[in-house]
Amino acid sequence: MGLRLPSWSYSPPYTGYWQPVTSTINWCEEDYYATPYAAEIVNTLTNLMFVFLAFKGIRNCRRHGHDTVFVVAFVGYLLVGTGSFLFHATLKYPMQLVDELSMIYTTCLMNYATFSYSKSRLYAFTLALALVSLAIFITLYYHYLQDPAFHQNAYAILTAVMLARSMYVMEFSLRPSLRKNEENFKLHHRKSMTAHQKDVSRSDDRRNAQILSRMWVLIIAGLSIFLSGFGIWQLDNIFCSQLRHWRREVGLPWGIVLEGHGWWHLLTGVGAYYYLIWGIWLRHCLNGRQDEYSLVWPSIVSLPEIVRLESPSGIVEPAVAKKIR
Repeated sequence: MGLRLPSWSYSPPYTGYWQPVTSTINWCEEDYYATPYAAEIVNTLTNLMFVFLAFKGIRNCRRHGHDTVFVVAFVGYLLVGTGSFLFHATLKYPMQLVDELSMIYTTCLMNYATFSYSKSRLYAFTLALALVSLAIFITLYYHYLQDPAFHQNAYAILTAVMLARSMYVMEFSLRPSLRKNEENFKLHHRKSMTAHQKDVSRSDDRRNAQILSRMWVLIIAGLSIFLSGFGIWQLDNIFCSQLRHWRREVGLPWGIVLEGHGWWHLLTGVGAYYYLIWGIWLRHCLNGRQDEYSLVWPSIVSLPEIVRLESPSGIVEPAVAKKIR
């Protein structure tokens, strides 16, 4: 007889507090097997990852003086997690709209932040009007169509455009501007540079190369985490019947590990957080403030942060210095 871990069987479904189900989509997790007050308990509770990371991000923005647009973005991120929590707890259509449409609105906001940077007021106003119109169109057409595939495709396109634009800005705006600044400095001061200034120049070259290298590591890590969540979610949809059978076989709590949509929440939540952190860092570098801010990311299993190296008094904050070392 093989070794079997201690477990207990799935109970028959409770009479749900939120019944009947009115959402246009239901997931692979069985309904009301753990409590009558949450239709999909794992899919509900895994959204607490969004709540935790949203408050962490908002606190980081306020403490270190990041642009207000990122505070708003983290508030939108919080709404996504809260909406998804309510949707999976109730499986009600209005909560489904709160969940799915908040994803669209937050992504539209990040597209605005990405495309409007350093543009004229007229351009920014026109872009805002266009994105608001697009968000309204998606809202109304999705409510009319009630096809989750439409929402998923709209979200995927908006996200892909936002990522592509951010990468373009980083490579074709940030990298040339850093090289240009260094080349101009060297051109005008080459003959009069002291040994110390030459050392500083070489140090800046290394700093700029390191910033761009670490940015790409951050991007690749975030995308890998996000796409892993997407892949697990797709497997959850395709092999739902088999996964339900396996969950029943292994029992609770081990069956929770096979809840693919819950992994989607956890992994995409972390992946989206990485994107916001990258966006904050990129904005500071584009503003020429890369000497004032740094990425604190001690290991691949820790959560990255962008911290201000100096306090308003000009002294490096002790807690930050300790993290960087």
